[in-house]
Formats: sequence, C-alpha cells, structure tokens
Amino acid sequence: MDDRANALLKALIERYIDDGQPVGSRTLSKLFELSPATIRNVMADLEDLGLIHSPHTSAGRIPTPRGYRLFVDNLLVIKPYELEEPSELHDIFSNTGPSKALSVAASLVSNLTQFAGVVLTPKRSQVFRQIEFIRLSQRRILLIIVTPDGDVQNRILSPVHDYTEAQLIEAANYFNYNFAGKSFEQVREQIGTELNQLKEEISSLMQAAVDAGNDDDQESSVVISGERRLLEIKDFATDMDRLRKMFSLFEQKTDLMQLLDVTDRSQGVKIYIGGDSSLVPMEDVSVITAPYGVDGKIVGTLGVIGPSRMSYNRVIPIVDLTARLLSNALSHQ
Repeated sequence: MDDRANALLKALIERYIDDGQPVGSRTLSKLFELSPATIRNVMADLEDLGLIHSPHTSAGRIPTPRGYRLFVDNLLVIKPYELEEPSELHDIFSNTGPSKALSVAASLVSNLTQFAGVVLTPKRSQVFRQIEFIRLSQRRILLIIVTPDGDVQNRILSPVHDYTEAQLIEAANYFNYNFAGKSFEQVREQIGTELNQLKEEISSLMQAAVDAGNDDDQESSVVISGERRLLEIKDFATDMDRLRKMFSLFEQKTDLMQLLDVTDRSQGVKIYIGGDSSLVPMEDVSVITAPYGVDGKIVGTLGVIGPSRMSYNRVIPIVDLTARLLSNALSHQ
C-alpha cells in the first residue's frame, strides 16, 4: 500500500470510530484534495485487500478486523494519557490490600474507558505448608491448602472411591510429614514410587490432591468490572444476539483467562481484535491488555473488553497507565 492508500484508510477508520456510520467517498473527498472518483478507486483497492467492506447495501465502507489490525499496528499514533488530577488516581490505591487493589484496578480501567475492565489475578502459590482433607459427602472431599505465607486455598475433590475420616487423616498426615514446604510439582516427582507402597484408595486420593494443587485453571481467577457498560454501547445494544455472545464471554471465564494469560509473561500492551485473533471469540470485539507486576516481576494481566470501534489512541494508554499504577501499588504493600 502506498502513502495515499494508508492515509485514506486511516481517515476512514478514524471517521467510523467517531460516528459509527459507513464512510463514503464524498466524505473523504472533503478531507483530501482528491476527486471522488480517485477516492472510489482507492477504496475499491482497499476492499480487494480485505481491509474495508460495505455493510448491507450502503454505499459507504467500514473497517474489517484486518483493517483494524493494520490501523493499530502501523497507522495509529499513541500519546501518553494525561491525567486531569494525577494525585487522585494514585490515591485510589492507597491503603488497599492486594486483593482490593485488583478490584480497584478493574473498576478504574472500566470507569476511565467506559468498557468492561478485567484483571487476571496472580497465580496462587503451589508450595504448601500444610494440607487437610475434610469429607463433605460420599465421594466429595474438601482439600484445604495452607501456603507458607498463610494463604488458605480450597479445592473440591471427587475421587473414584469413598474414604473414611481415618483414611483422610492418614493421607493428610503423610503429606504434611513428608512434603511440607515443597511444591506440588516436586511432590509429583517425588512420590512416584512411594504412592505404589500405599493402599490403593489412599494412593488415588493423594494423586487427585496433587493434580488439583497443580491445576493451572484453578490457580488464577478473573476480576471483572463494568460488564454492564456494554449494554450502553450502541453497537451492541441494538443486536441482542451479539449481546448474548458478549455475556457468554464473561460466563466462559476459562476462555477469558486463556486470553489474558497469553500476555501474562510478555511486556507491553497487546491488542486482540475479534475476527483477526483466534483468542477473541466474536467479531466487533477488541481486547486490550497489559501485564502488571510486583517488584519488576510480571504476575498477572489487566485489560478492557469493548467494541472494535473504540478509540484505540485513548484506550491503549489508559490500560498501560492502570497496569503501571497497579504494579506500583502492589510493589509498595
């Protein structure tokens, strides 16, 4: 693409983001010293490249996911987010514990962008100081894990066999005596031969406990704030099917966690555009994420979910700023 095509695509997408209406050649001709016929030819080329398309029978064009991708990767100019009251935002995180800081961050990024804010919480420690089994019902057991820093985590186990209270106490005592202070991965490697020496029922129970403690899907959770704001977005409010898909995204938190976890160990802001990224399950939706950390170590991801027709030059620096504020807050607690 030449400079003229890039300029026209940039102008078309910016205009569409501003008013949500398909953009025609006459509108663009007012911005450039080009004839409508010349602009129509360039738009036809952009359409052939799959960057824009014409919805319904409209003469105007709107961006495709591929067009948005080219726009955010090559044509977008990002300026740092300027705070009207910088101290107020920093004060929001004062006197908050780690879990409260995560909720505050999700709410803050939602309020600033008017989209849904999401935070993938830091993964829980896999090292345990003590564990306990509590029989809830037949073949349903509560596994309580106490980490070295005193954090208490719960897992529900559904073993194949039923266990007596005595068997559960025996299993917990064995774990605590032999493996306290180790990670579940270390336990997995160490108990291979030892498990075979125990009774079959106790062996299967301990293996279930190890698997549960080492299950990544259960080690992180998602904090969501402002999902109802999506009801106020015109692009979604007129399309109930789209709304149902949107809220399904929140219900399927494992998918959301997979998306956020992609950037869990990467630096910088990431942009995922529905229809362009396989990690976003529907078109017309974009997810913007940034990692946050503690003392320089990345521990989680923060982001927003909103329509692809969003003001990227405004939202991207807000996500970046909020992630940095959260990192600062967690590092000074």
